[in-house]
Amino acid sequence: MLIWAHIFHLDRLFHFIYLPFYFLLIPLCSLLSAHACQEVFFTRLPPIICSTNPCILSPLNSVAHKSSTGKAIVDSLALPVTDGRNPGQLRGFSEFLLSCSKKSLLKGLTKGVAGLAGLGRSRFSLNTQVSTSLSSTRTFALCLSGSPSAPGVAFFDPVQSDYFINLTSIKVNGVSVQLNRKILAGVEHEFGGTKLSTVTPYTTLHSNIYKAFTETFVNESGKLNLTVTNPVEPFKVCYNADEVLDTRVGPAVPTVDLVMNDVFWRIFGSNSMVRIARDDVDVWCLGFLDGGTGTWIVIGGHQMEDNLLQFDLEQQSLGFSSSVLAYSTSCSNFNFTTASNLS
Repeated sequence: MLIWAHIFHLDRLFHFIYLPFYFLLIPLCSLLSAHACQEVFFTRLPPIICSTNPCILSPLNSVAHKSSTGKAIVDSLALPVTDGRNPGQLRGFSEFLLSCSKKSLLKGLTKGVAGLAGLGRSRFSLNTQVSTSLSSTRTFALCLSGSPSAPGVAFFDPVQSDYFINLTSIKVNGVSVQLNRKILAGVEHEFGGTKLSTVTPYTTLHSNIYKAFTETFVNESGKLNLTVTNPVEPFKVCYNADEVLDTRVGPAVPTVDLVMNDVFWRIFGSNSMVRIARDDVDVWCLGFLDGGTGTWIVIGGHQMEDNLLQFDLEQQSLGFSSSVLAYSTSCSNFNFTTASNLS
């Protein structure tokens, strides 16, 4: 049995509906590390009042980098169930912990989004609460849609909220990028120095890594008779669109391999390039950014789109499909009823 939910293209957020709430008691407020409850926060009454009033939390819109105050509540959540091939009925989760906030916190997000859901390793993230309720392993899969209008999907088998991978090298068309190993390793983190972030639009690289990577990419693109043209901010490497052939997996440009020891995540043109067409400009630009010297490697949402990613939090492993466009499907095409869809 798999629990799944639609996710939206631009903001990678879950769409769900808040129902009438129940008050939280002070032990739960302590568990949440809430520093105040509603009555104490606004009226400065004695803390004992918290026994009959909800706690105050600080929900965050991590896309717009805005926060607010809101009530912590226990509510019910319903998500659809699938056997991996056919859709099923809704599955309810009672006593689901979430926070309410003002609608203004949703400004800047995709139209139709009703809330934000965390997918980190904390005990209160959406994936952890669902897995705990189902008494299953903490595993979930994510498939971000590359469509501006159709949602992607997430599966729950049934954090610190950062996920790191141990990236050991980068290749462009099979050619290794000459990198400083110490910089590539980044911070000393037990899971590696390369972070995955769905709220970072494009992959950002340490300046030294970015310089070596773009030089290799330009050299390899030259072998495909592609010539660099005037860049369009924030990108630095662009090509005239009418010179770039189109394929099933996007523009025909050099492939990029993110190598993790003996396995690699291959990035095709649909995920490595960004189309910019406006006024008299129509170009394909390399969708990787110079993050300066304070950033190592952060793999952004554009590079994850239409890639099926499976996070196994207990085995501390990441599974990846590379672009599902190669299989004539996409992350916005999950209806579980045809052989062409992933199962």
